[in-house]
Amino acid sequence: MYQRSFSILSPENSLLFVVDIQERLMPVINKSSTVIFNTRRLLNSAQLLGIPVIVSEQYPKGLGNTVTEIAQAIPKTTPVIAKQSFSVCAVEEVRKELEKYPAPKIILCGVETHVCILQSTFDLLTMGKDVVLAVDAVGSRFPIDEEIALRRLESSGVTLATTESVMFEWCGTSEHPHFKTISRFAKEQAESRLPEHSESIK
Repeated sequence: MYQRSFSILSPENSLLFVVDIQERLMPVINKSSTVIFNTRRLLNSAQLLGIPVIVSEQYPKGLGNTVTEIAQAIPKTTPVIAKQSFSVCAVEEVRKELEKYPAPKIILCGVETHVCILQSTFDLLTMGKDVVLAVDAVGSRFPIDEEIALRRLESSGVTLATTESVMFEWCGTSEHPHFKTISRFAKEQAESRLPEHSESIK
């Protein structure tokens, strides 16, 4: 009897967490258009497949709210939680939301890779979550900070993946009723590929 590996993402075992993609942060983030582009595709896929989503905003009074392109893709029932701590897990409201959705796998995207993403990831690991980092949907101001953070996270047991890989794992089969839409999201990347999209993780 065929049984899928626990390592493979599915709508049933996943939760998408979007971290701090805000108006006054994104203009200084390296490859910010790529981060926004791929986060939007993750959000669109999650909404299509019924995957729960949580969004955080770091000190929105000073850094503004989530950028419009992402805000428009957030499902209406999604909690958008303000914070001042760098780790999302330090916020009681976040922990309560995570308890509502006992999904073992947390897909993280957002900024900055070496600060809020890194600290949130380590805390999520401590909580027993399996963290999958969408590497083309995270960013920092400086490439060296992102590169070292990704190395540190991977060496600590975090799974690195790309947005398209996550989307197709969620879909699972070309017989899925939403396969054509997921494929359209993938085609959108191919047609909209910017020079920065072709940069690889070293």
